[in-house]
This record gives sequence, structure tokens and C-alpha cells, in this order.
Amino acid sequence: MKSEINSLEEYKREYEKSITAPEEFWAEKANNFVWRKKFGKVLEWNFDEPLNRWFIGGKLNITENCLDRHLEKKGDKTAFIWEPNNPTEKTINISYNELHKRVCRFANVLLNNGVKKGDRVCMYLPMIPELPVAMLACARIGAIHSVVYAGFSSGSLSTRILDTKAEIVITSDGAYRGSKTIPMKAIADEALLSCPNVKKVIVVKRTAENIKLNAGKDVWWHEEENKVNDTCQAAEMDAENILFVLYTSGSTGKPKGIAHSCASYMVYADYTFRNVFHCSQNDVYWCTADIGWITGHSYLVYGPLLSGITSVMFEGIPTFPDAGRWWEIVDKNKVNIFYTSPTAIRTLEALGSDPIKKYSLSSLKLLGTVGEPINSSAWEWYHKNIGKEKCFIVDTWWQTETGGIVISPLLNVSEQKPGYAMLPLPGIQLVIANAKGEEQKGNDVEGILCIKFPWPGMLRTVYGDHERCKKTYFSDFKGLYFSGDGCKRDKDGDYRITGRVDDVIKVSGHLLGTAEIENAINQHLAVVESAVVGYPHEIKGSAIGAFVATFKVPENSEKLKQEIIEQVGKAVGPIAKPEKLFFVHELPKTRSGKIVRRILKKILEGETENFGDISTLIDPFVIKELVKVVSSEKKFAKIGL
Repeated sequence: MKSEINSLEEYKREYEKSITAPEEFWAEKANNFVWRKKFGKVLEWNFDEPLNRWFIGGKLNITENCLDRHLEKKGDKTAFIWEPNNPTEKTINISYNELHKRVCRFANVLLNNGVKKGDRVCMYLPMIPELPVAMLACARIGAIHSVVYAGFSSGSLSTRILDTKAEIVITSDGAYRGSKTIPMKAIADEALLSCPNVKKVIVVKRTAENIKLNAGKDVWWHEEENKVNDTCQAAEMDAENILFVLYTSGSTGKPKGIAHSCASYMVYADYTFRNVFHCSQNDVYWCTADIGWITGHSYLVYGPLLSGITSVMFEGIPTFPDAGRWWEIVDKNKVNIFYTSPTAIRTLEALGSDPIKKYSLSSLKLLGTVGEPINSSAWEWYHKNIGKEKCFIVDTWWQTETGGIVISPLLNVSEQKPGYAMLPLPGIQLVIANAKGEEQKGNDVEGILCIKFPWPGMLRTVYGDHERCKKTYFSDFKGLYFSGDGCKRDKDGDYRITGRVDDVIKVSGHLLGTAEIENAINQHLAVVESAVVGYPHEIKGSAIGAFVATFKVPENSEKLKQEIIEQVGKAVGPIAKPEKLFFVHELPKTRSGKIVRRILKKILEGETENFGDISTLIDPFVIKELVKVVSSEKKFAKIGL
């Protein structure tokens, strides 16, 4: 299926229809798929409960739409190009025919091990082909998959297993990550000590680690596959059956298990993939996200497969064996569309342009970013060095809860505004609300980003806790989905995300978004990235503290500090100037690349030990060094050394 949006006129036509006749609009999109039984009513909804049901009465299986329907004409086409962590290891191309057979075979393995329709299966796997195979195999038989990012600790894993009440866990003996080997099975074993509900563990052999297999409970993936064939009839699923549960990162509080249903998630993932990325059937597409996050679910597994596209799947990291690895993969596979995170872009920017110079990157025609608003300097670096100033960039905004992209620049529709998410996709009825929940109409307004009408990709519930779903997303403002993000709509009607609402600082009565201040700081050529938080101030109520990572140790830290502060004053206003500014090498980040600002806030408030759950951090040691920096009022400290 091709994109419906190829011009501004087509966008306006699509968007207008999606607002005036939403049920007819989405029924047309849904009719492009294979259904066992066609749906009747398109939508029932009530944001007060909340209740959101799509394609009511419809029966289908998403894997028949991802795989079976492509086999006649695209069976020999490559579905996944798997690039291993080590470039000396062989690349694997998996065709749609082969992927179908592997999915069916593993679906039979699951059935053979007692998995039934509706059961939850937890996956704790690295970026190897077995991960999408296992996900699709679950979907094939009607089991609910819950993927846990392979970098999470045993505590994070056990929390998620217990919350879903999963009885089957799929893991590997080990995982490769750059020069390191991660003992996946050992971590899983530690997690399972507190998970008596787990009856079976299926283990993939990847690193040939010396592991312990628990008799009667642990089995090898490859041995189980030898017991079954590769024919498996897809289970008939109701449109509203849960397809998967995926947990938010849990940087604050208990992780939320976001549940998405079979049919409407499928329709939305497909529609957004096609219209944002404009993949032709001969294109090679690469989303660098780990499948443990929603981006990997929607735009590495389901979205591309629904369109019959060839995708790259990469096991490793962008800096191993050197900082040119991503670009080597792009040139080798003639990648046309490349989708990554601002955090990764800034990391590579900090390493300079030399690792890029020996690669042409001439196959690229569209670039994307996801995960957080991209600051202008990183956007410009990406545009110049990777896109060679010829590639359109889609700076996408969406959430685990939205299921797919909600706001994005669109090729042949939008102009390029660095740092702007730009336009709502058809079907998305955005509202910018004030603190009272009142809609701020017209242009040149700012407030809290909400959505006033359901869209197919939206979450159904927080798994096992619908009241938490209601309280978190539908209780702040009556009749609105609360995104938790601040937003500006400029004089042209284009949208810019200003950061989390809880990342707003009130200084002398003025509300200031941290994202805007950080963007101003990041404009300085010496700065890699920054994090801004508020801390108590006797006179102002709150003052602004900034943690700034630089490319190298400043020769004159006081001079650089003043330059940055003045830059903020010019870009945002004098009220936004940081009261305190600390130079660091590293910021506290989750493994998905999000900066954990609550930790920085606590440090500025004088906390030295009680930081809550830090299991999601890449390097918890950073906290101790940050405490030293702040407590000693140093202008620069080497973090993590």
C-alpha cells in the first residue's frame, strides 16, 4: 500500500475527512487488510471511563497481514537484514517466506510448551532475529507478548514478569553489546527467584555462555524447534483482544504496562509508517531503536512488515568497533530511510565528523528522529553530515501510549523547522490546554498538549490497573487525553514540543519549559547536551540549575559558563538564565536515552543518597560523581572515571 499523503492538498483533504467523518475515514484504512470477519461498528468511546473500542465485531490475525498476504508476490523478498554486533560475523537476510516458516515453527514450540490464547509471554532478548520471530509467534497463536529491554536489571525484569503474571519467559544465554558480553540467562535466573509463576524458560543459544539449565523448566530454543513442523494456522482474534503489553521505562514510580489491541494498533501502525516514511517497495529502511521500546514494536517489526518492506535490524551499538559502524551499515545495505534518536545523534556528533568521511551515505533520502524533541544544533549536524543537506527530516512526536506517530513533518507537505514536530497526522485532534483544561484556540499559543478524540493506536488500559489508566491519562482534564507534555503552536500553526509538564520551572511567577532552555544551551558549539531542572530559591520560589556536557574539558570554564548563560538570556529571556551551571562529562540516562531529571533535581535540593529506583540507568555510578560536583561547587568534573 502506498502513502495517501504526497502533497499539502492531499494532507488537507485527508485531515479534513478524518475530523468530519472519522469512522468512515478509519474504516477505509481498515478495509485494506485481511479480515476473517468484517467489523460492524467502527468505534465506541468514552474518555470518562475511559472506554475506547475499535472495529467492533471484527475478527483477524495480525500475522496474516504481516506475513501470509505477502507470500504470493513477495515471498522471496527480504524482510529483515540482520547485522550482527561484530562486523566480522555474517550478515543474515531473512525473506518473507523464511520469516513465515520460522514464526509458524516457533508458534508450534509455544503451543507444545503449553502456551494458550490469552497467556502472557515475557521476552528478555537482545536484538537478534529470534526476538521478532517470538513476538509474531505469540501473535500467531493469540498469546500476549511483553518484551523487556535487554539492558534492564533483574529487578526490572522480575517486576514486569510479576505484573503480567507471565508463565513463559524467553531469553538467551548471553548477548553481545560492543566489546562486552552480557550474561542474559544469569540475569534472568536472578529475576526468576522472585517469580514462582514462571513454569518454562526457553533459551536461545547466542554467545555459547556456560549457563545453568534448570531441569524440567529450562529448554533450548533450537532443540524445541526440532520437535515441531513449520505449519501453524493463525488463531482468529477479536479486534479488541490485547496484542501486547509494553512497559514504560519506569524512571519514576512503578512501571506502567501499556496494553494495545490487535486490530486498531495494526491499522494505525501501518497508516503512520507509510505516510511518515514514504517507503517504496524497493527501499531499505532502518529503525535503530531496540525492539524493547515502542519504537521498535511499531516501526521495526509491525509497521514495515505490514507494508512488505525490507528492514535492517542491528544487534550492536553505533560506536563499535568504531564510530563509523552505523554509516558502514548504511552504505553496505544501501539504506534509504534512517530513523534514530536525538541522544544517538548527539553522541556521534560529540565524536566529530571524521568517522563519517569515508562513507558516501548517498543512498539516504529521508531521515527521522524519535524519543525527545531534537535540539536545533543536533538537527543541523544530522542534516549536514548524514543527510548531506538533501534529506528531509521527520522529527516525530509520540508515546508508548499513542501506539504510533502523532505529530510529524511530512514529506512534500511540511517545510523544515529544526526542533518542530510540525503537523498532527490525520485522525489526531490536538488541543493545547491551559492549566484549567481550557482549549487555547488560534495560533501563537502555548500550554499542555492533549487530544480530544480517540485514534486507533491509543492505549486500551494499563494492564491490570484500569483505574491507573484513568487517573494518569484521562482525569486531569475532562474529556481529554492528557499527554503530559507542554506544547507551542506558532503563528504558522506548527507544533513544537516544549518538554514534560512536570519539567516546567516556575521562576518568580513565570512558567519556563526546560526543553526551551536546554535548546538554547545546546546551541553553543562547545556543548554536547544539557539538562535543566528547578530547585528551591528563597526569593524566586524556584531557580534554574543546568548540567552541561561538553565536547572537551573547557580551557576557561568561567568564561564558557558566562557565554552559555548569556546565550540563554538572548534566546529565551533574562528570566531563563541558569542560577547554577555545572560542567560534566555525562548525564544520568535510562537505557532508552532519556535523561532522568528527577535525580538532578534531588541533587540540587541537597539529597546525596535517596534516589529511588535507579535500575534503569545506563551507569548508576554517575550519580555519585554528580553529587560530588554539586556539593563541592566545582566548575568541571570528569564523570564516570
